[in-house]
This record gives sequence, C-alpha cells and structure tokens, in this order.
Amino acid sequence: MKPVRGVLLDIDGTLVESNDAHAHAWVHALAESGHDVPFEKVRPLIGMGGDKLLPKVCGLDAEAREGKRVSERRGEIFLADYLPHLRPTRGARELLDQLSARGLRLAVASSAKKGELEPLMKLCGADRVCESATSSDDAAASKPDPDILNAALQSLGLPAAQAVMIGDTPYDVEAAKRAGMRVIAFRCGGWDDAGLRGAVAVYDDPADLAAHLDRSPLFA
Repeated sequence: MKPVRGVLLDIDGTLVESNDAHAHAWVHALAESGHDVPFEKVRPLIGMGGDKLLPKVCGLDAEAREGKRVSERRGEIFLADYLPHLRPTRGARELLDQLSARGLRLAVASSAKKGELEPLMKLCGADRVCESATSSDDAAASKPDPDILNAALQSLGLPAAQAVMIGDTPYDVEAAKRAGMRVIAFRCGGWDDAGLRGAVAVYDDPADLAAHLDRSPLFA
C-alpha cells in the first residue's frame, strides 16, 4: 500500500461534539413546519446530507419549497441555539497538530453547509492546519455518496490511494469506500464498531488515535 500523504477529516461528531445538536435542530425545524418527528428517528441519520435525511424522516423533497425552508430553518436554529454551546471532541486539537507536524496534508470533507462548517472548524482548530474545506455546497451529492471526498482529494491534488478519511459515522465509511479510500473511524460520534464496519481501524476519539499514532494505519 502506498504511504499516506493526506488526511480527509469529517467535522461533526469527529472533531466537534455536534451530532446530537444537529438532530435536535432538525426536530425543532420539522416541528415548526408541522412534522412531528422524534429525535430517535433523526439521530441515526446524522452524518448524511440533509438532502438525504429529509425524505427519510418525513418524506419531504429537499429541493421542494417546503424542504428548502425546513433545511434553512434548521441551519438557523443550529447556529443560534446550539453552536455557542458546542466543544471539540477529546483530543481534537492535539490530533490535528500532530498530523500537521508530521507533514500530512489535511483537508476537511463534511456534509455540513459552508456557513456552519466555518465556525465548526474554528471551534476545533481545523481552520489553522487544513489546506482546504469541502462542504455539501461544493459537491453534487452528499455523504454517503463520495462526491465530497472526491472534491477534497482534488483540492489536495492527491489520489485516493495516498489519503485516509477520518470520520465517525457509517456514512463516512461508505463514502470513503466508494471513493476508493481507507477510512479510520471514531466511536465518539455515537456508533459502535458494528456500525462502523469497513473501517481499517476504530478508535474512541481523536485523543485515542493521537496516543497510538505510530501504530495506526496512518504511519504503521
């Protein structure tokens, strides 16, 4: 296998403890639009793009007028009510600094909207070390489709064989596999090892990977 030269990083659930917040924001926005959808139905779908989540939880077309209104309202609720209270996952800044110091090229590959991605990157320190950030606004299809990852690879000028994805959901794992990439997964996003099947390695969180970096698929 070719040596790893670059790392694509998910943000939500991977570097920021935000998965529950996103689910609550969806529930709130849907309720305002007359759709009573329980948190437990939304939460397992966090990690895929909103264009895929909406039809699954309530049958709304994300491109229809109501779907767009609900999606925009969810973003407003997330930024106003939840973002100010979020924090990085354990060891997120340490891991980013170690990866950068070892010469790996870093890029964010997230299904978040650009307006949400920028403050999340600042929160965990990804804005300091990542060369680029690809959001759902930069790709035709969101995770688990591989478009966002392919766009991030293109921004780094690296082939899939020389990069590893780090994420926290089954949608990250599927997107990476469809892009022809290896993927490292974290449990801190709420999924267990069975849900993250297909990852080449699974760690508790960024701190766990940082503590075992030399023996990880990034350097072993």
